[in-house]
Amino acid sequence: MPLTLLQVLRGSAAYLGRVGIQHPRLEAEILMGHVLQLERIDLYLQFDLPLADPDLRSLRSMLRRRAGGTPVAYLVGERHFFGLRLAIREGVLIPRPESELLVELALARLAAQDRHSLTADLGTGSGCLGIAIAVGAPGARVDAVDLSEIAVEVARSNVSRLGVGDRVTLFQGSWGEPLAGRGPYDLIVSNPPYVTSSELAALDPGVRDFEPKLALDAGGDGLAPYRELMAELPRLAAPRATILLEVDPNRAGGVAGLAAQAWPGVSPRVHRDLSGRDRVVDVRLA
Repeated sequence: MPLTLLQVLRGSAAYLGRVGIQHPRLEAEILMGHVLQLERIDLYLQFDLPLADPDLRSLRSMLRRRAGGTPVAYLVGERHFFGLRLAIREGVLIPRPESELLVELALARLAAQDRHSLTADLGTGSGCLGIAIAVGAPGARVDAVDLSEIAVEVARSNVSRLGVGDRVTLFQGSWGEPLAGRGPYDLIVSNPPYVTSSELAALDPGVRDFEPKLALDAGGDGLAPYRELMAELPRLAAPRATILLEVDPNRAGGVAGLAAQAWPGVSPRVHRDLSGRDRVVDVRLA
């Protein structure tokens, strides 16, 4: 008798649990949904579905890779972020829910402005921040930059699939260097690397061994990328610009201090995420 969807789902979740996966049932559902091309909710409507051998082989291969540490987003090639389905591949940082706070703050700021705004997304990765802003604020135009060629390729595919190619322009390069002559920007957002080199070694292996070091490692004190940004932001920012920077909760004060040095007289604000941890430094220029 062929194995049913429910039998395989239970066995897959049990296997992932035994190898130490934190949310085994959820991840088993995501992997099975990907193999069968079903939404997770649809799995529960087809528990008696018999699984064909090719599907079983594909699922078992993915389960073995997940047990070896490969993140689910890389296995299924996508990640949900701010209600959007983004393409993801190895070599590109996987978007985190914590970054959605930055999008919420950006959209609130754009909604308060009475003109079409030009936004810069520095270190765009998959394009998650810039694309979410463009989708949520139809009047906004976004210039998105990343140093990684792979990241720019993935971001370009996401821009195309989500239909914002007329308002999101991608550039490859370091921070704001490719944007010379294109500003000034009313809104600047960035999620730079913010893990110290020593912290990197202690990260979960699924992050440390699979996600790009370029997007994680922020040097000895975790502030090196922010120093680089602060050297460039004054020439990019419009006179009354808003700058939103995602931060490690342990270094929010350090980033706010760097911003205060870059713009004397400006008092940066720090916003907390849903877990109550300092997450975004908000700089509003006079």
